[in-house]
Amino acid sequence: MLTDFILLFGGLALLLVCGDALVRGAVALSVKFNVPTLVIGLTVVAFGTSAPELVVSVHAAVSGAPGLAVGNVVGSNIANIFLVLGVPALISAIDCNQPFIRRNMIFVLIASLVFIGLSYVGPLSFVHGLVLVILLIAFLLESARRAQAQKDAATVLGEEAIETIDGIKGLPFRPYFIAFMILIGIIGMPVGAHLTVVGATHLARDFGVSDAVIGLTLVALGTSLPELATTTIAAFRNQAGLALGNVLGSNLFNLLAIMGFTALIAPLPIPPVFFQIDLWVMLAASAILALFVLPRAKITRLPALLFVGAYLAYIYFVFAPRATDSVAAQGGVVPGLTG
Repeated sequence: MLTDFILLFGGLALLLVCGDALVRGAVALSVKFNVPTLVIGLTVVAFGTSAPELVVSVHAAVSGAPGLAVGNVVGSNIANIFLVLGVPALISAIDCNQPFIRRNMIFVLIASLVFIGLSYVGPLSFVHGLVLVILLIAFLLESARRAQAQKDAATVLGEEAIETIDGIKGLPFRPYFIAFMILIGIIGMPVGAHLTVVGATHLARDFGVSDAVIGLTLVALGTSLPELATTTIAAFRNQAGLALGNVLGSNLFNLLAIMGFTALIAPLPIPPVFFQIDLWVMLAASAILALFVLPRAKITRLPALLFVGAYLAYIYFVFAPRATDSVAAQGGVVPGLTG
């Protein structure tokens, strides 16, 4: 079991490090070729920061672990709202008054409803994936139009500046270093995804639970930890509001880009256990956040405490009796993958 934990968390660490290297190298390369900042923000940064979740979901789908692929996204979206926003709001109130924030909130709600609807008529196929990707393109085009009109690309994704990726400033400038970072990302991310999927499915076997449970908890939380660390540090600097735009962008890309491209590559059956509560918790989390975003209210300490409490209660529920019930709902414990 210890080996499986090492595989899982080692794979997640490799994914995050290599994903960051890939994004920085790609952004630096784009700058070298004079690609407009708006285009970099809407493509390289937006897609690159979701790359770890994407390679995990694709690898899980083609490896016969659909619960892990879907749980990675659904669990991450729940953690992003209740935990990544809840913890920093305990330190410093989050103002929901950033540019375009209400529009992005509405897009997240629409994407959540569309994804749930497609899940009911699943398994997610190429056609379903195409629908999700088309919605993503529509969002990007609308973001480009608004940003171009206001001459402000940074507000599209809630970044302080295009050179800031996941809260860390600095891009490589020497050509050989740019190439090295891109190469590290291209090589390391598939390896990290393989280790993550193998470790997660083996842990599911060890604990006698479904791969969905591991995806909803350990994998989803692991991929959300960098955002949690970044937003917590920002809160201590009284900049917690920056977290909101990043969370909405991340949740939107999780649903439209990760699930969309995964379905384009491989059919993705939605395990029945997700229809019991997980999809509805994800939708409820977005709806609760909308109650603060649409009227441009503040997320203060009391609602933040409720956010964190809701996440802890959800995690308990996932690992409680429902965890073993989910195995039966999927026809047994997921088989382990060979490394």
